[in-house]
Amino acid sequence: MATVNLVTGGAGFIGSHLCEELLKRGDQVICLDNFFTGRKRNVEHLIGNPSFELIRHDVIEPILLEVDRIYNLACPASPIHYQYNPVKTIKTNVMGALNMLGLAKRVKARVLQASTSEIYGDPQVHPQPESYWGNVNTIGVRSCYDEGKRVTETLFFDYHRQNDVDIRVVRIFNTYGPKMLVNDGRVVSNFIVQALRGEPITIYGDGSQTRSFCYVDDLVDGIIRMMDADGFTGPVNLGNPGEFTIRELAELVIELTGSKSKIETRPLPADDPTRRKPVIDLAKERLGWEPKIPLSEGLPLTIKYFDHAIKTTK
Repeated sequence: MATVNLVTGGAGFIGSHLCEELLKRGDQVICLDNFFTGRKRNVEHLIGNPSFELIRHDVIEPILLEVDRIYNLACPASPIHYQYNPVKTIKTNVMGALNMLGLAKRVKARVLQASTSEIYGDPQVHPQPESYWGNVNTIGVRSCYDEGKRVTETLFFDYHRQNDVDIRVVRIFNTYGPKMLVNDGRVVSNFIVQALRGEPITIYGDGSQTRSFCYVDDLVDGIIRMMDADGFTGPVNLGNPGEFTIRELAELVIELTGSKSKIETRPLPADDPTRRKPVIDLAKERLGWEPKIPLSEGLPLTIKYFDHAIKTTK
């Protein structure tokens, strides 16, 4: 019997890539999405596959399904989208986790939570290992996402300790690649879209803040390896430890697109992390995982996707 997987947020950027990979393995996939940031076009090529099912549903409402594994990815991940309705963001994190944990408990499924590097906040420890508890503002404009994910991790481990639910927790660092939204609002998509349109590339602050960028194929590989791993709950960092300043990223995007865009600086947003880089020793040791696709290879693939997306949506 093929494994039956439920992917919440399955029509989103990362979720749609995950659905594709699970189907390639010969698994069955139930894709759940309310289409707030997910898009049907991300998975429409899968709809004719007899092993694929698409359900329009919001994870803050309970759902009864018979599944073997649950990947809980449902939640807007870019500041523009998660700050649009912060209360809804918290509900998606907390109530969505409760519903998926309750489902996993009932049907004895293994359940994986897509947590985030944002649980580290504006880190005072660099680079960030899983043992670091973070430095998060509980009342800021980003808190609906950061604290929502932190509470979700708490819920997962409490369900594991109290109800013996088989959990997995991954902390996802900055990820990029095809199927990101044109209006995603995150730095890679922002820079590429601005460069392709010949618009000024907007850097917040002086551009010295750093990020680590993981190509989506590498990330999905890590997520599946984590779900397959027996006897390991995590949390585990999944990200590319290659560290770049935001200004370096902007200059690389300009170079790769051949754009004439100029760099403009704007004030730094509240609670924007100054440095972000994962320690991935645990992922290497327990999952045999490390990213293989450097920024120099992943960015051209992403630029090609956005170039097509912009031209076909005019």
